[in-house]
Amino acid sequence: MSGHSKWATIKRKKEKLDSARGKIFSTLIKEITIAARMGGGDLSGNPRLRAAVETAKSANMPSANIDRAIKKGTGELPGVSYEEVNYEAYGPGGTALLIEILTDNKNRTIGEIRHMLTKNGGNLGETGSVGWMFDRKGLITIPANEVDEDELMMTALDAGADDIENEDDYFQVTSSPELLEEIKTELEKEGYKIDTCEAAMIPQTYVPVEGTQARQILRLMDALADHEDVQKVWSNFDIPEDILEDV
Repeated sequence: MSGHSKWATIKRKKEKLDSARGKIFSTLIKEITIAARMGGGDLSGNPRLRAAVETAKSANMPSANIDRAIKKGTGELPGVSYEEVNYEAYGPGGTALLIEILTDNKNRTIGEIRHMLTKNGGNLGETGSVGWMFDRKGLITIPANEVDEDELMMTALDAGADDIENEDDYFQVTSSPELLEEIKTELEKEGYKIDTCEAAMIPQTYVPVEGTQARQILRLMDALADHEDVQKVWSNFDIPEDILEDV
């Protein structure tokens, strides 16, 4: 199974625990705040904010928290000023990582990220060192339960999707980022339940890792995902199924 979908599978398991301890709320609040700061507080005119709010609602975040985060972003309420930073890195076995950060202290965060990479067999790369290995795509995931693959494929392709894949218990619909919202709307009209809808960095090729290196990359991804300033992590690892038994 491929890196982006493999990690998506792990994240679904983690987010059940994250939501219990509030980590996922912290991540979503940051995204809502910066989306509102960059594009304004009107959901209809700010696709990034609209996607962040929909994700927050699906995670059962209270409306008051969402409204407060939007107002902090637009300046109606005082709040922390976050900065977007993207880091490129190498992981165990020559794997590539793209790490999306929202932080109020860039110097602190870069030191902590560098420490995590070094501890788990990776290292920070220069800007542009691995980004070329990924394509920016629209990515929609749909629970596969009681979904006819042929019908879903027909609906998605007619709406402009590029491809559909079955990964574990989910279908993944990929498209150009520009068509993401349009395809999501069409799928919802046909009654499909959308699990996630986001702009994703999809690897062009995958790097197989096994044994110690496979366990290292999973520990690294886990550590990065737990960091309060890390919003998303993308990687191109390809890992055996049996490694996941201990996750």
